This record gives sequence, structure tokens and C-alpha cells, in this order.
Amino acid sequence: GALGETRLQLNRLSKPSSDPFGTALKDIELEVRAGEILGIAGVSGNGQQELLYALSGEVPVGDAHAIVICGKPSGRDTPDQRRASGMGFVPEERLGRSAVPRMSLTENALLTAHRAGMLKHGMIQFDRIAAFADKCIKDFKVKCGGAEHAADSLSGGNLQKFIMGREILLAPKLLVVSQPTWGVDVGAAAFIRQQLIDLRNEGTAILVISEELEELFEISDRIAVIADGRVSPAKRLADTNIDEIGVWMSGMWERNIAAEVAAYD
Repeated sequence: GALGETRLQLNRLSKPSSDPFGTALKDIELEVRAGEILGIAGVSGNGQQELLYALSGEVPVGDAHAIVICGKPSGRDTPDQRRASGMGFVPEERLGRSAVPRMSLTENALLTAHRAGMLKHGMIQFDRIAAFADKCIKDFKVKCGGAEHAADSLSGGNLQKFIMGREILLAPKLLVVSQPTWGVDVGAAAFIRQQLIDLRNEGTAILVISEELEELFEISDRIAVIADGRVSPAKRLADTNIDEIGVWMSGMWERNIAAEVAAYD
């Protein structure tokens, strides 16, 4: 289908890492449009974590225009402001960042869903949250004892389905996901990938950061690579293959692109 408007644009996003062993982000440029999945491949430790923190707003960026979410310069926005602009977010660490281990699924639903009509005059609408959590469990086939059970009582795959479901039910305009099927069983992985494809088909812009190349080739429309804090140009799947992306993962894309350009001249 035809792509819609740009929902995420990064304009020369640069950010030193706060971790002495981390990776600085260097002049990252990319865009994700409505109705597409952009996959970012890379070997762990090449700036994925820093990119996610910059995108989520956990680590604000000095230049507001370095990150534009749904047309709004958002580099200095808080995570809440970014969600209000239409962004959903699924970090890699399920327990701790995505869900509070000892809290029930209903309470965990409130963490990000509170903007979906679940607060009225500052009061929590508990019946609405419970209904939302139940819908999430049902729609995303989460195996659990019920919405009142604690997040850490679920298997990794079921907790991941709940977290993905919570974000998808909020109908984000832009969804940023890290390692969507890391450590989950084959059945849950296939289900989660299909949910991402369905969400894209409904017009959401999706950015998926994953170390699983096969996964990215299965779900992405375009694919780019992150290496040493830099992001390669994105290629349509039809124009690349696993071998080329593998070479790019070592940071060697400039040479390839120069060769391609020379071949056209």
C-alpha cells in the first residue's frame, strides 16, 4: 500500500553516552512513515540502548528538532509528552522497564494506558482499567491466572504478549519496539510478529530494533543497520539480502554504497 506521512524523523541525532562503556550516537538520520515497519539490525552494544533511551525520552536530547514525532519537534519532550504525541514504546527489559514485577496486570495496564480515558478528574477509573487489562489478556492470548495476578507470575512470552497488547490497544501512531520476541517461545514469537504486521497494515509507523536478522527480514518493509552509534541508509527488502546486511553490521556500508553509485554512473 501507499505510505502515509512521516511519523518519526531523526535529524542528525547525536548524543554522547552517559555510560563510560556505552556508545555515542553519531548523526543518525532516518524516517519511519505511516504503514511501514523499519527494522534496525545490529550486533548488541552498537548504540541500540542509547537510541532507545533517546527515542523514549528517558534521556532527553538537547536539540528539539533532532527527534520529530508526528510532526512535532520532540527531542526535549518527556516520555509522557511523547506518548501524548502518539508514540507507543516497548523496551527490551520486560520486568522493571515495561512492567513492575510485583504489581498486578491491571495496575501495570495503568502505567501507560492511563491516558486512554482511565482517569476522570484525576481519579482512576478502576472498572475501565480492569476491562482494558481483560481485553488485553483475551485479544493477545495471554496465559495467566487473571488480571489481578502479578506481572512476575507470567512466563516471559506471556508477559511480552501482555506488554505488546497494552501498547497496541492504545492505537499508537508510532510504535518503537526493541527485541520484540527475545527469549519467547516459537508460538508467542509468531503471534507477536503477526500483531506487528497487522498494526502496520492498519497504518501505524513501526520501528523495530532487533538482533534477530531472520525476524527483521520476516516483518520489515525496509531495513537499516546500527554499528558503532551510526545508522546506515535504509534499504527496501527487495534491494538487499541477509549477506549484505551482515557485512553492513560491521560498519562497512559506505564502501558498498560508493561501489553501487559508481556502477550506476
